[in-house]
Amino acid sequence: MADRECPLEAVPLPAEVRESLAELELELSEGDITQKGYEKKRAKLLARYIPLIQGVDPSLQAENRIPGPSQTMTTVPKQQKPRPTNSRDERFRSDVHTEAVQAALAKYKERKMPMPSKRRSVLVHSSVETYTPPDTSSASEDEGSLRRPGRLASTSLQSHSNVEPWLDRVIQGSSTSSSASSTSSHPGGRPAATLAGSAAHAHIDLHSAPPDVTTGLVEHSHCERPQLASVRGVPRGYSGSILETAGGVPVNSRVSSKIQQLLNTLKRPKRPPLKEFFVDDFEELLEVQQPDPNQPKPEGSQMVVLKGEPLALGTPWPPSLLAALQRWGTTQPKAPCLTALDTTGKAVYTLTYGKLWSRSLKLAYTLLNKLTSKNEPLLKPGDRVALVFPNSDPVMFMVAFYGCLLAELVPVPIEVPLTRKDAGSQQVGFLLGSCGVTLALTTDACQKGLPKAQTGEVATFKGWPPLAWLVVDGKHLTKPPKDWHPLAQDMGAETAYIEYKTSKEGSTVGVTVSHASLLAQCRALTQACGYSEAETLTNVLDFKRDAGLWHGVLTSVMNRMHVISIPYALMKVNPLSWIQKVCSYKARAALVKSRDMHWSLLAQRGQRDVSLSSLRMLIVADGANPWSISSCDAFLNVFQSRGLRPEVICPCASSPEALTVAIRRPPDLGGPPPRKAVLSMNGLSYGVIRVDTEEKLSVLTVQDVGQVMPGANVCVVKVEGTPYLCKTDEVGEICVNSSATGAGYYGLLGITKNIFEDNLVFVVGKLDGLMVVGVRRHNADDIVATALAVEPMKFVYRGRIAVFSVTVLHDDRIVLVAEQRPDASEEDSFQWMSRVLQAIDSIHQVGVYCLALVPANTLPKAPLGGIHISETKQRFLEGMLHPCNVLMCPHTCVTNLPKPRQKQPEVGPASMIVGNLVAGKRIAQASGRELAHLEDSDQARKFLFLPDVLQWRAHTTPDHPLFLLLNAKGTVTSTATCIQLHKKAERVAAALMEKARVSAGDHVALVYPPGVDLIAAFYGCLYCGCVPVTVRPPHPQNLATTLPTVKMIVEVSKSACVLTTQAIMRLLKSKEAAAAVDVRTWPTILDTDDIPKKKVASIFRPPSPDVLAYLDFSVSTTGILAGVKMSHAATSALCRSIKLQCELYPSRQIAICLDPYCGLGFALWCLCSVYSGHQSVLVPPLELESNVSLWLSAVSQYKARVTFCSYSVMEMCTKGLGAQTGVLRMKGVNLSCVRTCMVVAEERPRIALTQSFSKLFKDLGLPARAVSTTFGCRVNVAICLQGTAGPDPTTVYVDMRALRHDRVRLVERGSPHSLPLTESGKILPGVKVIIAHTETKGPLGDSHLGEIWVSSPHNATGYYTVYGEESLHADHFSARLSFGDTQTIWARTGYLGFLRRTELTDASGERHDALYVVGSLDETLELRGMRYHPIDIETSVIRAHRSIAECAVFTWTNLLVVVVELDGLEQDALDLVALVTNVVLEEHHLVVGVVVIVDPGVIPINSRGEKQRMHLRDGFLADQLDPIYVAYNM
Repeated sequence: MADRECPLEAVPLPAEVRESLAELELELSEGDITQKGYEKKRAKLLARYIPLIQGVDPSLQAENRIPGPSQTMTTVPKQQKPRPTNSRDERFRSDVHTEAVQAALAKYKERKMPMPSKRRSVLVHSSVETYTPPDTSSASEDEGSLRRPGRLASTSLQSHSNVEPWLDRVIQGSSTSSSASSTSSHPGGRPAATLAGSAAHAHIDLHSAPPDVTTGLVEHSHCERPQLASVRGVPRGYSGSILETAGGVPVNSRVSSKIQQLLNTLKRPKRPPLKEFFVDDFEELLEVQQPDPNQPKPEGSQMVVLKGEPLALGTPWPPSLLAALQRWGTTQPKAPCLTALDTTGKAVYTLTYGKLWSRSLKLAYTLLNKLTSKNEPLLKPGDRVALVFPNSDPVMFMVAFYGCLLAELVPVPIEVPLTRKDAGSQQVGFLLGSCGVTLALTTDACQKGLPKAQTGEVATFKGWPPLAWLVVDGKHLTKPPKDWHPLAQDMGAETAYIEYKTSKEGSTVGVTVSHASLLAQCRALTQACGYSEAETLTNVLDFKRDAGLWHGVLTSVMNRMHVISIPYALMKVNPLSWIQKVCSYKARAALVKSRDMHWSLLAQRGQRDVSLSSLRMLIVADGANPWSISSCDAFLNVFQSRGLRPEVICPCASSPEALTVAIRRPPDLGGPPPRKAVLSMNGLSYGVIRVDTEEKLSVLTVQDVGQVMPGANVCVVKVEGTPYLCKTDEVGEICVNSSATGAGYYGLLGITKNIFEDNLVFVVGKLDGLMVVGVRRHNADDIVATALAVEPMKFVYRGRIAVFSVTVLHDDRIVLVAEQRPDASEEDSFQWMSRVLQAIDSIHQVGVYCLALVPANTLPKAPLGGIHISETKQRFLEGMLHPCNVLMCPHTCVTNLPKPRQKQPEVGPASMIVGNLVAGKRIAQASGRELAHLEDSDQARKFLFLPDVLQWRAHTTPDHPLFLLLNAKGTVTSTATCIQLHKKAERVAAALMEKARVSAGDHVALVYPPGVDLIAAFYGCLYCGCVPVTVRPPHPQNLATTLPTVKMIVEVSKSACVLTTQAIMRLLKSKEAAAAVDVRTWPTILDTDDIPKKKVASIFRPPSPDVLAYLDFSVSTTGILAGVKMSHAATSALCRSIKLQCELYPSRQIAICLDPYCGLGFALWCLCSVYSGHQSVLVPPLELESNVSLWLSAVSQYKARVTFCSYSVMEMCTKGLGAQTGVLRMKGVNLSCVRTCMVVAEERPRIALTQSFSKLFKDLGLPARAVSTTFGCRVNVAICLQGTAGPDPTTVYVDMRALRHDRVRLVERGSPHSLPLTESGKILPGVKVIIAHTETKGPLGDSHLGEIWVSSPHNATGYYTVYGEESLHADHFSARLSFGDTQTIWARTGYLGFLRRTELTDASGERHDALYVVGSLDETLELRGMRYHPIDIETSVIRAHRSIAECAVFTWTNLLVVVVELDGLEQDALDLVALVTNVVLEEHHLVVGVVVIVDPGVIPINSRGEKQRMHLRDGFLADQLDPIYVAYNM
C-alpha cells in the first residue's frame, strides 16, 4: 500500500509494462479483480522501477514498520498547552506576507457569497465598555507562558561534520516512496521543533511541523502523555471554492436566491476522488486520510547531539544564590539592586542590596515565628506560599521571593485576581489547592484593591482554597533578634520555587525548579550573557515568571546587578519608556519582547535625543516566534542611527520546563554571526525543512536563537512514537539535558516521569499553538498573521484575534475569533470575513471551520493584555462568546465524512422470505384479539348503525348521563343524557331538512367549539342521512391564517351547508373574514343556538353498512390536507374495538382532553360514549391555557379509570405544573384511580415526555405503568391502544446509525448511538399488522424495518379528495403483498416501524408481538444516501445549548436547514450557529447548510402537538419567518 501511488514520472517505464498496467486498471474497473489483487499485481510490475528507500525494499518497509519518517496520524490530545496570542501588529506584516495575501485574494475577486441575514435589532450591540478601543497590547505573557523561542543553531562547526549544509543549497525533488503510514500517535501527538546541526550554522526553525511553524514555544511537551490515542486521520480533500451567484435560475425571494447561490456552489465537485474502502454494514467509517505520495520526506542524515560549552570552572561562583544575597547585602549594602517606576516613568523607589537582605530576613523571621494557628506554627519549611503582587510592584515581590527562600518556603507567584471570576482563575485555584497553599503574601495597596466579601475579608475566588492573606509591608513585620539566623542552606534537589504555566486546554500546572537548577541556570545565563558585577539591566518582562524572573530577579542578584523594572502600565502609556530608561541609566543590557520593540517603533517619531549606544545585549525573550524576526529587523532599521549595533540583538528561546534553551551571543562572547532561513510552509506542514525557492507566497522567514546554553546538551527527536533522533532536515521536538532544567510538575508524578526524567526535557516549538488538520500541522500565529494582512485596520483590532482549534468529528477544526470595530457595517465585516477565508485557504491550504467577530472589548483578557485563548475557546464551546457575526465553512473543511451510501440492488421479496426461513426468523405479522370470540354477534348486528344505538339508549336508559363538559374553572357548563342528546339531534335534523333543504347524502360542515352542540349536530346529520364533516372553528384573533383552512375544508368536502353557533356565524361573515376569504361563496350557514323544538317524521336508515357515515379531514405534518371516508360499518367496528380494549361499560367514567375534530380524538368525543354507554368527561384542551391543572383535577374528581390526552396537553402539564405538585396534593388531587392514561398520537412515542410526566405526577399517586401512547394514522385512526389489560409496553434500544440504513440493530441501553423506542400500546381487537418492504412490497422478517401495513374492519374506505386523485392513493387503501399472502387487502400507513416478538404473554396466552413505530415516511430526509428522521436531528440540536427552546429541520434540495427557537437574548443568537453545526456533524455526520434562528413560537405545531415542518419550510422560502439570524454555512 505504501507504494501504490509512487510518482512514476521519475523513471520512464517500458511500453510493455505500461500496457500491463492499463490492462490491470481495466480489470479493476470492470470488477474482474479485487482491489487487493490489483495492488499486489501492480506492485509486482513496478517493483524494479521504484528506487528503494535507503536500500530497504519498500514493501518490507511498509510491513515491518521501519521507524522511517513515518507520516503519522496524530490526534491532538485533550489538554494541550494554551497558546498565548499576541497582538500581532506590524510584526506580522512582513511585506512578503501582505503581498502574498493580496495576490491570493486577487484570484477570488469574481466570486460571490451569500451574506448572512440578520434582524436589525441584533445589530445594536453595545460593547462592554461602550467602545473604549480595546487593549491592543499583545502581551505575550498572555497565558502566563512567555513565548518560548524555538530555534537552535548549531554550536561549533567541528562537532557535526556529517550534517548536510542544507540551508545553503536548494533541495530539489521530493522523495519518491511514500513511507509506511503508521497510526500510532505520540501521546501528545504534537509536532516539534527542529534543530539544525549544519556546518553552516543552520539556524533551523524550531518550528514544529505544522505547516506553519509553531511559534516555537519551547514547551514541555505533553503533560498529557498518558493518553495514547490513535485516530483515523482525514483527507484534506480540499478545495477553496467560494460561492457564485445563481446561474440564471429564476429566484423568488431574498432567502431563496441566497440558498440558490449556495446550492450552485455545492454542486461543484468539492474534493478529489477518494480511495475506495470497505464500508461495514453498521459502522460508518470516517474517511481515512491517505498520505499524499508527493509529500516531502526528510532526506538528511541522522543528527548529532549538540553540546554547549562547559560551564566555566575557574570562576569563583558563590555556593548558592542566598549566599550571594548575604554577601552583597552585608558587604555592599548601598549598591542599588532594583529601581521601580510609576506610570509616569518616575523612579519611585530604589531597593539596595542592604535593604533587600534585611527586609527578606525580617519577612523570613515573621513567616517562621509569628504566624500560628491553634498554637502550632502555621508554616513549616517546604510549605508552599502564594505570592500575589501586581506588575507595578517589583520591590515587594523581590523581598517576598527571597524572604520565602530564606525561610525555606516555596514561593508560588501568581497573577493578582481582579474579579471573583477572572478568566482562568479557577485553574489557578486548582494549582494552589494541589500545592496545598494556605497563605498568600501581598502588599497593603494590593490587598485593599482585592474584591471583598460582606465581612470585609478578601473574597473567596471561584475554585480557590481558603487562604490567609499576609501583608508584607515593613510595618507588619517583626525584626528578628540579633542571634537569629535563617537555616537556609543550599538544598540541592529540594524545590526552590514553583512557576505556573497554562496548557493549551486551559489547565494550569506548576513547574517545580530545584535549588540546584536555579543556581545552574543563574551560572549558565551569567556565562552566556557575559553579565558582570554592577551592570545595569532594564527589564520590560513580567518579573514573576520565565525570563523576567531568571534575569531580573535571580541572575541579577548573583552578579550584584542593578535592574530597572518597567511596568506594563507604563508601557501602555509610554511605549518608549524602556528606551528612555536604557538611555538615562546607560543600561548595558535590556530584556524585552517583540511587542515592546514594535510599540516603540510606533511611538518613536518625535524622539530625537535617545541613544542606545550603551547596550551590549538586547535580549528578545520571544525570539522564537515566527513574527519576532520582522520586529527585530524593523527595530534595527530605525534605531541603528541612534547607536544600536546590529550584533546587540539577541533572540532567545525558553520554556517553563527547560528554562532557557538557547540564546544568541554577541560576537565578543564568541557567538557566530546571525543567520536567517526562508522555509517553505508547505514543507513545514509535513514536518520537513525545505529552503523555499518556487513559491514566494507561502514561506516563513525565521531567525536563529543562537547557541545551546553552557553546560547543556540538546537534540531533536521525533514527536510521534518512540523518540528517535531526527534527520538533519526534519522538524522534531527539542530535548535538553542540563543541570539547569525544571524538576517536574507539582503533584503530577506520572506526567513528570515522561517529560523530565528520561534525561530528556522535551521542548517543542510552541506546541500549544499547534493545530493538526488531517495529516498536516498548522501554527495559529501564522494564521493570525495571514488574517491581519487582509485590510486589517478597517474592521478588526490588531492584537485582538484568537485562533484555536476545536475537535469536531475526530479532527481539529480551525476557529478564528476577532474583535470588530464598532463602526464596521454588516457588509464590510462579511466581506472581510470571506476574504480572510480565501487568504488562509490560499496561503496555508487549510479551511477555516468557523470565523466569528465579537464586539470590541468582549474577549477575555490575559493578565498582561493579550487574549486569554483557552478561556475564549471555552466560551466558544459553551456558547458564551456572543459574537455579532459568524461565518462557518463546514462544507470545505469537513472532508472526513463517511462516503454517501450507495443503494445496493434490492434483494427480491421471494429471496427475503427464503432468507428469513433459512435463518429461522418468522415473518413479521401480528394481530389483536379475534373479535368473533369476544361477544355475541347479536349485539354487533344491533349496534351496526350509531343513530340506531342512540335511539335505543334514549328509549331504554333515557336519563343516563353520557357527556359532561367542563370549563376552565372546572365547573360543568353543559351535560347531555341519552334522551337530551336524542332530542337535540332531532331538532338539528329538522332544521337541516326545512331551512337548509338538504337531502340524504349531502355533506354538512360542522364548525363548532368543542362541546355538546357539536355532538348533537353530528347525530342530527346522521338522523337526516347527511354526511357530517367536523371542522375546527377559526381563531378570532388569527383569522388570516385559520379561516382559509376552514374555507378550504368546506370547499374540498363539497359541503352543501355549514352548521355552527351564532357567534361563529357572525365571525364567518364579518369584515375581518372578508379580508381573508371570499365570504360570498359560503354555502348556506345555519346557527343551531335557538332552533325550534321539532321532531323529524322519520329517522334516516342507511341501506347498507358500507354507506358513508362521516368524513374525517386532517392536515398531516407534511402540510397535506387529507379527508378519509368512514362507512357506518367501519364506524361501529372502531367503537367496538375501543370498547373491548378499554373495557368500557355504562357504569364507567372516562376523561378526555383532546380536540374533537379528527382521528381518534373525534371518535372518543362523538362516537364511543353513544356506542358503549359510558360517561365522558369532556375537557377542551384550549381551557388548559387558563387553568393548567384542569384536566388532572377532573380525572381525580371523577375518579376516571381511563383518560386520554394529546402530547401538547402532557407537555403543558409537565412544564406548567412541575413545581406545583405539592399545591395540587393539598387541594386533594389524587391520580391513583387511573388504570391507563393514553396519549393519542400519530408519531413515534415521545419517551422523554411520557417518562417525565410519569415521574412528576407519581407524587400525586399516578401509577408508574399507567402512561402509554396510541398509534393511528389516516388510513386507520386507531391501530394500537394500550387499554386496561395486557402486558405493559416494552422499550428497546436500537442503533441510530443502522436506522439510517433502514435496518434495525438492537443494542444495550446506554450504548453509543442508541435510541430508545417504546411500543405504541397494544394492537386493537380485529386489527392485523404486517411489515412490508417500502419498495418491493414483500413481507419482512421479525425486527426488520419496513412500512407498517394494516388490515381491519375499521380501516377507512379511501381518501375523499375533490380533484380525483384517488388513483394516486388507491394503493394506500388496497395494497397487496408482492409475495407470500397475496390475497389479503391491506392499507399502507405511510409509517416505518418493525414488529418484535417479546418474552411476554398476552391475554390469550400467546407470546406478545410488540409494534414499534419509528416515524412517518413522508417526513424522512434522504441525505447522503441515508434516511434520517427529523426528530433525531432535532433532539441532538435541542441538547446543544440551554437557550434552544425548540427546533425543526427540513431539507431544501440537498441542503439541511435547521430552524431553532431562541429562548434568550437576541445578542446571544449567534452562539448557537457553531454549536448546532458541531452537534449535527458529530452525531449524524451531516453538514448543516443553513441555520435559522427565530423567536419562540415560530415553529408551527398542530393540535396533536406535531411540528408542521413543511409549513415552516414554505414560510422560510417565502421569507416570512422574520428570523433573528440566518447563517449560510459555506
